[in-house]
Amino acid sequence: MSQRPVILLGAGGHAKVVMDLLMGSGRKVIGVCDPNLARQGTGVWRGVATLGDDSAIHQYAPELVELANGMGSLPGSQSRKRLHLAFSQQGYCFATLVHPSAVLGTGVKLGQGVQVMAGCVIQADTCIGDSTIINTAAQVDHDGRIGSHVHIAPGAVLSGEVIVEENAHIGPNATLIQGKHIGRGAVVGAGTIVLRDIPAYHQLTGQPPRKPQPLQQLDQETET
Repeated sequence: MSQRPVILLGAGGHAKVVMDLLMGSGRKVIGVCDPNLARQGTGVWRGVATLGDDSAIHQYAPELVELANGMGSLPGSQSRKRLHLAFSQQGYCFATLVHPSAVLGTGVKLGQGVQVMAGCVIQADTCIGDSTIINTAAQVDHDGRIGSHVHIAPGAVLSGEVIVEENAHIGPNATLIQGKHIGRGAVVGAGTIVLRDIPAYHQLTGQPPRKPQPLQQLDQETET
């Protein structure tokens, strides 16, 4: 069965990378929905039509299109998650996208809306939850368990059997050694080497790593 055409949500920096991913994967893109482009009256963005703000999606029946989430993911923010859940609850599906240069081992399972960017390596029997980003050149070794709405930032390295729970953020070039457990909503800073488990809603930064510190939840997440 042929793939459905895609509507891209957002026109920021992450959306540019997702657009390249869509084009590199040979997906047909109907257009982009973005409130800023709509307000500015921009008719075309990166070669595709500007359809309007997010409400323009409702012109297309859920069974006829897929969506691609172009919103980036920042530590502590639930905006990307809320966008995914809002349209999922209306019956829309998000495209699961894998860059042609990425390497996936046997038994890898990807949830709905996962984005695997250029140069990534995901090894055997790893499971990745819905709407998670495995960003440019990140590596996830065998038997990883990555929850939904996680961001594995560019260049991060996760050794075998690492568990990362929902809403966590692993910063650029962070390194997680074998079997570590990263709790829900936790944040690992850029370049940090993780030698111990991190509790839920704690952050670990610095080199050498400091003791995990509690995170202030500025953007309260919605439980589902």
